[in-house]
Amino acid sequence: MRNLAAQLGQVQEQQLYRSRQVLDSPQGAEVVIEGRHYLAFCSNDYLGLANHPALINAFQQASQRYGVGSGAAHLINGHSREHHALEEELADFTDRPRALLFSTGYMANLGVISALLQRGDTVYQDRLNHASLLDGGLLSGARLMRYAHADAYALSKRMTGRAGDALVATDGVFSMDGNLAPLPDLVKVAQTHKAWLMVDDAHGFGVIGREGRGILDHYALSTEDVPIVVGTLGKALGTSGAFVAGSEDLIEWLIQKARTYVFTTATPPAVAAATRASLRLVRQEEWRRQRLRDWIHRFRTGAEQLGLPLMPSQTPIQPLLVGDAERALSLNKSLSQRGLLISAIRPPTVPAGTARLRITLSAAHQEIHIDRLLDALAAVF
Repeated sequence: MRNLAAQLGQVQEQQLYRSRQVLDSPQGAEVVIEGRHYLAFCSNDYLGLANHPALINAFQQASQRYGVGSGAAHLINGHSREHHALEEELADFTDRPRALLFSTGYMANLGVISALLQRGDTVYQDRLNHASLLDGGLLSGARLMRYAHADAYALSKRMTGRAGDALVATDGVFSMDGNLAPLPDLVKVAQTHKAWLMVDDAHGFGVIGREGRGILDHYALSTEDVPIVVGTLGKALGTSGAFVAGSEDLIEWLIQKARTYVFTTATPPAVAAATRASLRLVRQEEWRRQRLRDWIHRFRTGAEQLGLPLMPSQTPIQPLLVGDAERALSLNKSLSQRGLLISAIRPPTVPAGTARLRITLSAAHQEIHIDRLLDALAAVF
């Protein structure tokens, strides 16, 4: 039996120990943790919708009609009218024939890859892909091949001489770096080698593209170009859950074979109702994305003037490269003492030697918040 206490001690010595913080407020630009007020730059609530009155109202009304639990899996009797309507609206929004709801983005990625691949097949993954994509590949039993980050040429070389079915999986916006995958180049490689291409658009959905339609719209890519797209609802849309969008055959196959869909309880109908309200705001309120772009520009301009070690990103994810895990934690603590909440990201979430402060911006922030952030960073770096 493993000595867990000793191993936990080793994690602490390596400056890799993680602790939870208890939130006493809704998500927003300012939050309360254990009675203390902080200016938050670590949430994925990019459009500031997680505490929007329209979402709360939709949730309350649906709770009155459907209750607070779905009671069963979608394939038993947990699939409500709200779930069904949301799937149809997500399909329309992403310009795909159909969409299918999952309880989390992690479950969506595991379900898709393990349903499509088996032993003898191959899954090709960007070296910086999210853990859920990597775990989906491992769960499928297919051979896992990783290619150099955002390098379509490296992918092409990897795919030479393969056997069995193949799937290329990539983040759309990389969650720890904030950069975009080179999807047009990946499309060409996947089509040349007759492989599926799957894009996890968790951090692009709602943020980029026309009306926030995501990275595929940003690159003007069709269902034929990218057969499988995954989006999450707990980031820019401010609620919870995820979806997969694609062809009729893909969705029907997942309904039959994706174990993380078949064998789990559906999310509450009220969450689906709140997400429908959120989707309407995402489509209608372009000012939220414009404000986000303004804050990104203001922050990057100020950080560059200060000479901060800013990584290249034009998304709300703005990482400051630190390198050493201990120093990242020290900076995190110093910023916390100044009332700013910013995540210190350390291995194994990122490669060794690339620990960083992961700053995320939101449309809920104000100009004074960005300036306060820059002042605090100038003081601690």
